[in-house]
Amino acid sequence: MEDVSDPPFRKVCKANGADVMYTEFISSEGLIRDAAKSVQKLDIFGYERPIGIQIFGSDIEVMKEAAEIATEAQPDIIDINYGCPVKAVACKGAGAALLQDVPKMVEMTKEIVDSTHLPVTVKTRLGWDDNTKYIVDVAHRLQDIGIQALSIHGRTRKQMYKGEADWSLIGEIAQDPKIHIPIFGNGDIDSAKKAVEYRNRYGVQGIMIGRAAIGYPWIFNEIKHYMKTGEELPAPGMTERVDVCQLHFEEGIKWKGERLGIFEMRKHYSNYFKGIPHFKPYRMRLVQADSSEEVIQILNEIREEFVGEEVAI
Repeated sequence: MEDVSDPPFRKVCKANGADVMYTEFISSEGLIRDAAKSVQKLDIFGYERPIGIQIFGSDIEVMKEAAEIATEAQPDIIDINYGCPVKAVACKGAGAALLQDVPKMVEMTKEIVDSTHLPVTVKTRLGWDDNTKYIVDVAHRLQDIGIQALSIHGRTRKQMYKGEADWSLIGEIAQDPKIHIPIFGNGDIDSAKKAVEYRNRYGVQGIMIGRAAIGYPWIFNEIKHYMKTGEELPAPGMTERVDVCQLHFEEGIKWKGERLGIFEMRKHYSNYFKGIPHFKPYRMRLVQADSSEEVIQILNEIREEFVGEEVAI
């Protein structure tokens, strides 16, 4: 998730139960040109492990070189993005565009597998559109050339993020006796109950969470608790929401510096406090604050305002 799954976001996810995490996807062209934004995305920290660096691109040789650069950053996994549907990526022949050229996808993957000693995983979709859902064949071919796990989003590129994710083909692959690598399902998992239901129904080895974790990193522990006990954890109260939001903010300041950290955190406040009655005045103040001291002061005011109101939202 570009501009979302950076180290500060990953820290709060890890603290709340995420098992394996990936970096924001990184442009292979940016890496080989030593572009500052792409290189910064290689930053990983010990507490994040196991952590994968995800790369994307359209040129096989460039992707191979980018994988070698990413390997030097010493992640635990190299991940290839064949699933991003946005025009800026797909229209340049990268991300989900490779679903239109499966032989090239296989060749690119093979070159990357051969270029690194690290396990290589792939994230992709069912197909480009309803007429090109080749994911079963793709899964077999990618397994045959050495990938170690496959994550599948249950939509086509044409669907973008609209409609309901279809997990039926994901389940077919996960339960295929010829498939021996882990298959991770992705798409529309927004609760612990749904995660367990889909895992059991479709037989996947893991669940990949994306958008549902934005502003709600508690989802990972909630899922793990439900898997173990069959019981749902209560949703976080306001103090916990403020504490995790503040941790996210402070980690952003450390990693990005004050000015950028303040600016980029502004998009997260609505998610952390989604559904809180009468919160709009606080949100407006938070997005207008221009110093870390002011942000912390506002968060402390929110804590005080909701003292004794720890009923889960």
